[in-house]
Amino acid sequence: MLHKTKGIVFRFTKYGETSIIVTIFTQAFGLQSYMVNGARSNSKRSKIALFQPLTLLDLVVYYKENANILRIKEVKCCHPYQSITQAVSKSAIAMFVNEVLNKAVKEQSHAEEIYDFIFRSLITLDQQQYFANFHLVFLLGLSKYLGFGPNLTEEIIGGHWMDQEEEKLLKKLMLADYETIIPMTYDQRQTLLISLLRFYGNHIDHFGEMKSLPVLREILK
Repeated sequence: MLHKTKGIVFRFTKYGETSIIVTIFTQAFGLQSYMVNGARSNSKRSKIALFQPLTLLDLVVYYKENANILRIKEVKCCHPYQSITQAVSKSAIAMFVNEVLNKAVKEQSHAEEIYDFIFRSLITLDQQQYFANFHLVFLLGLSKYLGFGPNLTEEIIGGHWMDQEEEKLLKKLMLADYETIIPMTYDQRQTLLISLLRFYGNHIDHFGEMKSLPVLREILK
């Protein structure tokens, strides 16, 4: 049966000579995999640009419960990014966000709420002038939708040491939105990021190391 839905590309893998299997988090059905034939062909009709990570899509898709791989009937980009693809610092944050999503988002429940949060977050990043703390606020916000959002700083810090100033900053971040400006040093930001990633690792099986972290650290110095 055909359905209209919005979606956010998480990743794609090559299949055969010209096709791909693309994983998209859809507003209607959560995480879904779709076969796209000819996406990597050299023809002018190739649609590979539409399936780059974090592309925001309007879709008409076939849906069948419990199917492993489905098909897309119609696809178009619903919001071309203006600055994420141009600014190196925003691209680094987007790469980090994409890796977090691929590791952390597996739930099919609350799909619309999770989709809306990710969509709003990406639009905000694209439009924001101040985004130094974006990835920290994103991690805290996403954790709430994944069911383990913290209420106290101690839940994030756990048994690890954190000085009083950093804990105060963490408390402010827990109450912040993307528009909130919280001045902090590079080292403080890194300490809080490591604490949040450790917090994710405690709640998500096989979360593992973040491959995008060295790039993010270097770009945001």
